Amino acid sequence: MTSAERTPMRAGAADLPPEPSPHAPGALHSVVLRMRGIGAELPQGDGVAVFNRVYLSVTQELGRRLDSGWFTDRASTEELSARFAGRYLAAVEAQREGSRPPASWRPLFQLRRHPYVRPLQFALAGINAHVGHDLPLALLATCRARRTEPEELEGDFERVGDLLTLLEERIREELMPGPDLLDVADPLTHLTGAWSLEMARAGAWMAFRALWGLRVLPELAGEFTERLDGSVGMAGRCLLTPLPCSPRRAPARPAAVRGADRAPAE
Repeated sequence: MTSAERTPMRAGAADLPPEPSPHAPGALHSVVLRMRGIGAELPQGDGVAVFNRVYLSVTQELGRRLDSGWFTDRASTEELSARFAGRYLAAVEAQREGSRPPASWRPLFQLRRHPYVRPLQFALAGINAHVGHDLPLALLATCRARRTEPEELEGDFERVGDLLTLLEERIREELMPGPDLLDVADPLTHLTGAWSLEMARAGAWMAFRALWGLRVLPELAGEFTERLDGSVGMAGRCLLTPLPCSPRRAPARPAAVRGADRAPAE
């Protein structure tokens, strides 16, 4: 990792956040190895570890679909995915080094060991930060690097979104307490039901289009990005509201997450 990638990605008023260096073909292999390394360092109940397991399983599935020809433009999708993951990895590295990570990621880092925040909340808060803040910037960086227009990425962006939606459904099914432990008044039901991946994806695409239109106005683009970072962080903090409750059976780890521990060699 370069020193530029370790710099906290907080936009100043005069410029856009620094972008990860361009990624070569096969970069997802390195991303998977780094995610596995993060997972090996953290206790299973750590909030970052919960999100990392989820994201590792998604990245591995995305790699399999790249190999199967599911995406129209493999090279662009792989670069987008690597740049996207690079922002999460840079946030983890910034936190590890004592630097200031983006505002969108701070709630997860701050509450990662809170005893009254549930695994489902950690997973959704990580997805919120990554999709709401990191995805628009990764789309912008990919278009700039490949000298393409947004429309050329839109089809495969939707395919990546379909993959994320399937994962979100699985996470909610397997990290949410079972019907015998949950009633309609349970705060977790209301809290997590207030957040939608579909809306987050739509917001990410619109934020990207706005930044694309503002690319010739760097000061305004920088201010927009900083405000986006803060608003996504505020939503993440709400998702991580501690929910004191009577002891409950710990939910099983998702099948997708369990599979990440024994994924085939890349």
